[in-house]
Amino acid sequence: MTDAYFDDENFKDGFDDDSFNTGMDLHLWRKLLSYALHYRKEVIILATCAFFTAVAEIAFPLITKGVIDTVAADGLDADLSQYAALYGAFTLLLGLSISGFIWYGGKIRTHVAHDIRMDGFCNLQRLSFSYYDFRPVGWLMARMTSDCERLSNILAWGMLDLVWGCTMMLGIAIAMLFMDLTLGLIVLSVLPVLAWVSLNFQHRILYSARIVRKTNSRITGTYNESIMGVQTSKAFVKEAENLKKFGGLTDQMHSASVINLVQAALYLPLVLTLGSVAIGLTLVFGGLEVVWGTITAGTLVAFLTYARHFFEPIEQLAHWFAEMQMAQASAERIMSLVMAEPEIKDSKEVIEAMKQDKTAYAAIDGHVDQINRITFEDVSFSYDVGDPVLNNIDLDIHQGETLAIVGSTGGGKSTLVSLLCRFYEPTTGRISIDGVDYRNRSLHWLQSNLGIVLQSSHIFGGSIIDNIRYGNLNATDEDIFHASKRSGAHAFIEALEDGYQTSVGEGGSKLSAGQKQLISFARAILADPKILIMDEATSSIDTETEQQIQQGMDALLSGRIAVVIAHRLSTIRNADRILVIEHGKITEQGSHEELMVIQGRYYKLYIQQSLSEFVDEENYWRS
Repeated sequence: MTDAYFDDENFKDGFDDDSFNTGMDLHLWRKLLSYALHYRKEVIILATCAFFTAVAEIAFPLITKGVIDTVAADGLDADLSQYAALYGAFTLLLGLSISGFIWYGGKIRTHVAHDIRMDGFCNLQRLSFSYYDFRPVGWLMARMTSDCERLSNILAWGMLDLVWGCTMMLGIAIAMLFMDLTLGLIVLSVLPVLAWVSLNFQHRILYSARIVRKTNSRITGTYNESIMGVQTSKAFVKEAENLKKFGGLTDQMHSASVINLVQAALYLPLVLTLGSVAIGLTLVFGGLEVVWGTITAGTLVAFLTYARHFFEPIEQLAHWFAEMQMAQASAERIMSLVMAEPEIKDSKEVIEAMKQDKTAYAAIDGHVDQINRITFEDVSFSYDVGDPVLNNIDLDIHQGETLAIVGSTGGGKSTLVSLLCRFYEPTTGRISIDGVDYRNRSLHWLQSNLGIVLQSSHIFGGSIIDNIRYGNLNATDEDIFHASKRSGAHAFIEALEDGYQTSVGEGGSKLSAGQKQLISFARAILADPKILIMDEATSSIDTETEQQIQQGMDALLSGRIAVVIAHRLSTIRNADRILVIEHGKITEQGSHEELMVIQGRYYKLYIQQSLSEFVDEENYWRS
């Protein structure tokens, strides 16, 4: 995106992504207004109610003028029945209009908030993994909660006040100029001063509002991080440091909020003061005209009422104008999320092929019986900052082959797998699947044929059976039981009081690390992927649980392309091929026996780890 508020570079440097522009962005507000205009019927009714509310309020001073002038002319013989009827009619109109705009304004606000949140969440599902590299969870949550709520209020009620205020001011101005041109111009003479004050405060309020919203996101992110890492904080006794950091952010929030509220508080009294000046001028010059006989007393009363009412919508619009300055900061943040483009996405050619040709759609986006070969051709990769992580990787992986990857931390093992999964794409080089560059296939095609078991697989809140069914939402209960038995999870699940209906708690908090992994293995078996990725899937579990998993491993790995990142080298001895990756390059490859013979890096790692495990076992039995 080229718009300044979509630029997240500042965030990567430790700042937020607000660009601190100086003025209102009409292009941005037009995009946001489209959310409200999607409900055209409700918007028209809302505008109509606002219009008739203003018409009724404009009519009351004219009725009052007529009553005063009639009584002054006819005395006790004055017939006021027509004015009573008019007053009653406009009172009814005012009541109906107010009821209508409260009802439809609330509907529009609710609909807009719903649509923005849905668009934001939908886009979050599409965005590439690189989008989340620099953005904490709490930072994203703040956009879809407080920022969204503020914005939906502005779009619904701000639209109402705009129609009501413009109708009110235009009608009053016409009425005043029609009754007395000179006195009307005197009242309207304060408008240029009001415009100058508004423009002067616009920049200040908008700037301070951006600081408030930026700091609020940081607070939300820190709060979320503190809750997620509460065990680590307590283990290392870092509560005081966390409190100090959080206190610093809240102090920043307090200071920025005070400045913002002071600016808004100064703006509204200035508007009220200018309104009082206009009323005073009306009273002075209008009183003189009554004495001179130029206007009637009823006209003066109407003018005084109009002078007061003329600035009511200005006061209200001034309030919403200040709110819009603050809301623009929220709008920029929300739209940067809603309109963010994923770095990894289907090419135009792929999208067009799927739209126009069903045969091409089946070839590009359909499931396949098997994938025969994955090829890395001179693949290199680097993140946005730092040195290359992978350098000139050439690699062939064949159907039915289990490929294990080992190496030092930071050597590039996980990055290689991330490229294979197309979480990222090569900086240079090419990755092909069965001879076709995987960028010429759809993301859905690859994801439909891909299964991943991570070191710490995520467990969703809910029951065990729902978590396993996540691998295949169309699976029957029998399919799930079968997958659980193959993974070794069935025994521990059946031992639980509620069996497969057991609630796992948030993030699987009621399960042990080994139980979580058994469930993730069952989920992967149920998905029956053509490409299976295991990223240190057994490193966080005990030996007994690993033996339970091992019984289903052969079934899980056979007949498919399997790539295993290994921490425990003893678990990959039976792999068809083992790669050793150091500093972004393949330094060794071969079977376990072949690598042990050459006594290179793998040999040293294996011997070192075997000795360490032997010592640990000896110490265990001695204790």
